[in-house]
Amino acid sequence: MYSTNPMIFKLKYQDKAEAIADLTAKGILTNEGYGQGVHAVVEIGIIALDENTNAEGYHYDLMADNTYDFGVNLIEPKNPKHAFAGHQINEEYVPAEGI
Repeated sequence: MYSTNPMIFKLKYQDKAEAIADLTAKGILTNEGYGQGVHAVVEIGIIALDENTNAEGYHYDLMADNTYDFGVNLIEPKNPKHAFAGHQINEEYVPAEGI
């Protein structure tokens, strides 16, 4: 059974391979799908700022019941490109200084 008050993590990695490796090592992604307590993993990918410029890194959003230590990969975006339905960014979002 999932929590009715999950945590939301905004993540940035150097590239997709690094992201997949970290999410797999933490048990968030498994061969069967999502790990226990994971509600959703959203691959945001590369974010285009304009037609000539991309934001640095490769981005993911995670909604889960568990707390994870993402270190420098946990970010607090000033202009988020994604929000989970029914969840405002400011409500359940776990900022970098919170972990």
